[in-house]
Amino acid sequence: LVQLVESGGDSVLTGGSLTLSCAITADTDSSYCMAWFRQGPGKDREAVAVLEVDGSMSYAKSAKGRFTISRGNGRGTVLRMNNLTPEDTAMYYCAAADRYRVPWVGLQDPPVDSERDFPYWGQGTQVTVST
Repeated sequence: LVQLVESGGDSVLTGGSLTLSCAITADTDSSYCMAWFRQGPGKDREAVAVLEVDGSMSYAKSAKGRFTISRGNGRGTVLRMNNLTPEDTAMYYCAAADRYRVPWVGLQDPPVDSERDFPYWGQGTQVTVST
């Protein structure tokens, strides 16, 4: 059993910053490939940032230069977001996959259907950016 719990969502003004955290608990001692997805109003869920066990990363074009994914405490993950705009308003989800089972990490931007590579999901944390 793998459980993910996100925290850190908030309401901020344009240009502000937020840090999201994801805690993971699991029945095994394995490390996981960790990811952040988001789903804005009326939009499909999309990958924002992905971090493999070996440090390989992939970012969505909209996140490059503004968002940074890293390992958090234990096996969790942290997403630092800077220079936020209203277009970043979304529910942000933490996701995990067994290590090295996501073939494109570090090789390309997350594909459109990338969520199918992640079997474990949190409940989400809301980020709202206003002008």
